[in-house]
Amino acid sequence: MIIGYCVGCIETAYVVGKLWKVDLRKHGSGNLGTTNALRVLGKKAGAMVFIGDILKSVIAFLICRAVFQENWLIAGVYGSAGAILGHNYPFYLNFKGGKGIAVMIGMTAAMAFSTDIRLALPTAIIGFGLAFATRYVSVGSLAFAVTLPVSAYLLGFEQEVVLVTVCAGLLAFWRHRKNIRNLLNGTENRFGSKKK
Repeated sequence: MIIGYCVGCIETAYVVGKLWKVDLRKHGSGNLGTTNALRVLGKKAGAMVFIGDILKSVIAFLICRAVFQENWLIAGVYGSAGAILGHNYPFYLNFKGGKGIAVMIGMTAAMAFSTDIRLALPTAIIGFGLAFATRYVSVGSLAFAVTLPVSAYLLGFEQEVVLVTVCAGLLAFWRHRKNIRNLLNGTENRFGSKKK
């Protein structure tokens, strides 16, 4: 997890924002994630942040897989979990980062392509499907956070792997607590709409 945390601390949105000469912490929602980068800087920047955040989780998984070969799957999953923590709580930015969904997608991709590709199907279909159907990114994100551990359990992944994905999902809900309140109050911003 320490290895993963160090990789996750490479805050893609912060770096991309600097390229645009914008500190995303001071614009939009203030979150260092894909959605805020997309809203503030546009599609190109949003795509760069999204891909970068996925890749750092995959890289953390692969590094830990290579280092701890005897228990490579659980090591990789812990590496990705560490990347989520580094992304959400980067030490050099006063522990204020993103919400970890793109990094969690990277965890899912690494697990799926290393073991069972079926893991990626329900998470992608449900997560992205609900996001586009409702036009609430947060709804898709929360659905994804639930679907990953459920899918891992149903596909027979070992208990410790499932537990790590459960913890990642719970952290995602914690990071989205403001979005959940907004959804309940009917004030959550829809995808494609201007921020209220």
